[in-house]
Amino acid sequence: MLSKALLHPLSSHLSVDPVRSRIMQAVGQKHTAPEMTVRRTLYALGYRFRVQRRDLPGSPDIVLRKHKTVIFVHGCFWHRHPLCKKATMPKTRLEFWTEKFDRNVARDQLTEIALRKMGWQVLIVWECETKSVEILAAKLASAFTAEAYPSDSDLSGAGKRGEYF
Repeated sequence: MLSKALLHPLSSHLSVDPVRSRIMQAVGQKHTAPEMTVRRTLYALGYRFRVQRRDLPGSPDIVLRKHKTVIFVHGCFWHRHPLCKKATMPKTRLEFWTEKFDRNVARDQLTEIALRKMGWQVLIVWECETKSVEILAAKLASAFTAEAYPSDSDLSGAGKRGEYF
């Protein structure tokens, strides 16, 4: 059987506080409060969707197959929302956290590229954007308007597809 040190290259030389470890393990990955806010808002707008499609790269949080759109609800801290006050850097174990965050961001980029190659529109909703339901609803509704889906011949609107909110 492989030791934990072999499974994770950083774990061999770092001691982990058991209390901190329990706290981090308790952080939810599915059905988080921001994700539930986005889902309730989409439902109220009349959109129907599926959640956690494991057959798609990155297991998107929300999938609107009819609109060929996936939505990821990213935590600002974990996914490093640029210029957000929630994307703080821990004071201890700076090397560990820097590498972890870099891996998260790189994985997010690869997932987005793979989904786009499959023809999916990728929307990112940041945790901090779920605080105002009215603004969130306006952003989600605008993502499904005609302008968000330019025709192949409309090159002027090409930059609008899949933009981050």
